[in-house]
Amino acid sequence: MPLHRAWILCGLLFFATALSFLDRQVLSVLAPQLTAEFGMSNAVYSRVVFAFVLSYTVMFALGGRLMDALGTRLGLALSVGIWSLASAAHALANGPWVLGFSRFFLGVGEGACFPGATKGAVEWMPPHQRAMAVGLANGGSAFGAVLAPPLTVWWTGLFGWRGAFIATAVLGTIWLILWLLAFRGLPATVTAAGTQRVGFRSLLVRPEVRRFMIARFCFDPVFYFYMFWIPQYLSRERGMALVDIGNLIWIPFFALGVTNIAAGRVSDMLVKRGWQPRRARMTLMLVAALLTPASWLASTAGTAGAAIALMSVLMFAHGIWIANYITLIGDTVSPAEVGTAVGLTGTCGGIAGMLSNLIVGPVVDSTGFAPMFVVTALLYPTAWIILALGRRDPAGVSAKG
Repeated sequence: MPLHRAWILCGLLFFATALSFLDRQVLSVLAPQLTAEFGMSNAVYSRVVFAFVLSYTVMFALGGRLMDALGTRLGLALSVGIWSLASAAHALANGPWVLGFSRFFLGVGEGACFPGATKGAVEWMPPHQRAMAVGLANGGSAFGAVLAPPLTVWWTGLFGWRGAFIATAVLGTIWLILWLLAFRGLPATVTAAGTQRVGFRSLLVRPEVRRFMIARFCFDPVFYFYMFWIPQYLSRERGMALVDIGNLIWIPFFALGVTNIAAGRVSDMLVKRGWQPRRARMTLMLVAALLTPASWLASTAGTAGAAIALMSVLMFAHGIWIANYITLIGDTVSPAEVGTAVGLTGTCGGIAGMLSNLIVGPVVDSTGFAPMFVVTALLYPTAWIILALGRRDPAGVSAKG
């Protein structure tokens, strides 16, 4: 594939991951209005949210395998098509059942997005440009999270809350058309489905894959904590009003999006200068792990602004970490296995996120947020040690350039 076409496709992957986070965040922004209109308690609303988390977690692994079976072009077209229909279905909701049904299928579609985005970036790019491509492809998620609140408020003001869900479906449809057009004229070897059959068992028996899964089980709860609990922390322990939270909460996610891409570029530069890919990825991940104790300091900061700044350091570190972690998976397994491998790690992270959320609530109710911030400072270094125990030169690294 010509390199310029590969970068165009990676740009579309960026917008796909941005759409995935934009679509899922619309409900969060509209939650106060919808819970009031449908008379939903917090318990009922939590079940609606759980419907998404459940299908999303399961489909991370199944969707990754689907990407390897169908190929990135068809697999992502199917994924975005399903979640765009699910987004539109939210506009038909007249109560929690339809809302929960729609959320479930939103998770079915979105679960395959990140394995597919990673697979495309890995299989289209040589090793010395792979990390930046992976960072770009996955970095859209942070910008989607940044844009979701203002866009949702704007759409709701123009079209009502049902129109906000329709707007996301329209954006997904536009992306789908552009995606299919972008492959026109490319050889069949680029657009074809995978010919190598990839099974879960063939990956699970490999110790390096199991280490990736265990590591993600360790560090993903930090990101879930930041996604779901930071607004509550700022309100409860920092006394911030909702409008002030909205004005500041985008900053950590913006830091994440920028470093997702920049860290990939730095990693690629090290490989281009002769570093072994694993050494480059692991070195930058160590830097990231050593920055994460800033999250602990956030809970002791004297002002809310200082706390936001320190939380931004954590998200900055996560951007460095996740870009290199995902690329390291692509360096370690063959291109035909990338979707399935990334999917398996994502499912492990999702399970850890669900379990950790069950713990966070009672801990916060009894002791406040301080213990949770202490834990977030320890999990990335722990994950790095787990990965460092693996062999230093993964099979297939030099063969896939």
